Amino acid sequence: MKENTKTKIKTSNLVMIALFAAITAVLSQIAIPMPSQVPVTLQTFAVALCGYCLGAKKGTAAILVYILLGAVGIPVFTGFKGGIACIASFTGGFIYGFLPFVFLSGISVNRRTARILLGFAGLAVLHFFGVLHYSLLTSNGFIESFFLVSAPYMIKDLISVVLAYFASVGVNKATAKTLGKL
Repeated sequence: MKENTKTKIKTSNLVMIALFAAITAVLSQIAIPMPSQVPVTLQTFAVALCGYCLGAKKGTAAILVYILLGAVGIPVFTGFKGGIACIASFTGGFIYGFLPFVFLSGISVNRRTARILLGFAGLAVLHFFGVLHYSLLTSNGFIESFFLVSAPYMIKDLISVVLAYFASVGVNKATAKTLGKL
């Protein structure tokens, strides 16, 4: 009987990981092109939601699945693109920067403010990787790259983190009823 329960829990975890990888892929397609070649998307919201709903380990697993699917050529990245070339492109730093972002967003703490602040810390790491990667590819300085690919998105991304946290409260309540506590 215990083995069956363990299998059920593992199955529900796999389903949630796959579901959030899919949600991230879908929200990645909602994009507004920008001159810097780094579009405005809902990926930040999706990744933060993933961390807040699944926690650090399972959230990171979901985003890793998303990245690996894209890396092998499945068109999950913005603009229905896939392949390792996407990770090597101007937006690549943001793609692999999702991993520390989701991990920090998913760290479990009891206070709402602390969880949102951890999401902001993850967002800072995400933007650092994105700016650094862009800077190296374009030969722009770090500061110039910051003003091109980070600063214009910062307010939208901060709002996305906060909205993802509040959305996760409802999602977590709904999933707790059907799947038990994640």
